[in-house]
Amino acid sequence: MNAPFNKHANNAATAPAFLSVANIEAYYGESYIVQDVSFNVHEGEILALLGRNGAGKTSTLRAIARLDNPALRHGEIWLDHQPLHEMRSHQAAAAGIQLVPEDRRIIPGLTVEENLQLAQIAPPKGWGIERVYELFPRLKERRRQEGVTLSGGEQQMLAIARALCRDIKVLLLDEPYEGLAPVIVQEIAKTLNIIRDQGITTILVEQNAVAALKLADRAVILDTGSVVYDGSAQEVLDDEALRAEYLAI
Repeated sequence: MNAPFNKHANNAATAPAFLSVANIEAYYGESYIVQDVSFNVHEGEILALLGRNGAGKTSTLRAIARLDNPALRHGEIWLDHQPLHEMRSHQAAAAGIQLVPEDRRIIPGLTVEENLQLAQIAPPKGWGIERVYELFPRLKERRRQEGVTLSGGEQQMLAIARALCRDIKVLLLDEPYEGLAPVIVQEIAKTLNIIRDQGITTILVEQNAVAALKLADRAVILDTGSVVYDGSAQEVLDDEALRAEYLAI
């Protein structure tokens, strides 16, 4: 497999890749959305996947999660030596991929605890519910409350908690900070650091690029569907010209 393109910096990580995305191409109908994208993610790492609106970030997450749209027409995706590119979405989930989409998909009519229990119906199970409550004590306080009546920040916590109830290896987060107050953003970031300490790998797509970069170990920037940067998150924070060119900040 080809090494990911790196326009500005060498990847300092030397450990073998845990998740490898190699030359993937994905389409919505005939629209060429993800254009020969390659990058590696190491176990226990937080990777910020950044770019302007329409750069292909969400489509890349969906391709990794093996959702039908966009359609993956070329390339390979490997997770811990398993060929995700040959799997359907439920098989990728069983292999350890969990996507928390932008709209969070909290199930109406179910309480917080019922949303978590539903995530554990099909094997393999992940964290127990009490362990999840230790990470999210606010959810324990609201365990009998209908999930869709929670605040935006609490719904994001529930969506992440539900992913942890599966046997998770890679957490894919699409715009987790959207619409949240800065204090809640900081709380979610602290939670993601704890999750990293448990050895879980995270790919974070986020328009709040500065917040994502402060949390992440590394960054990949997409522009019109292609990788234009793969390297240190701190370097992006330090490089005003790079941020202005590709992130408009």
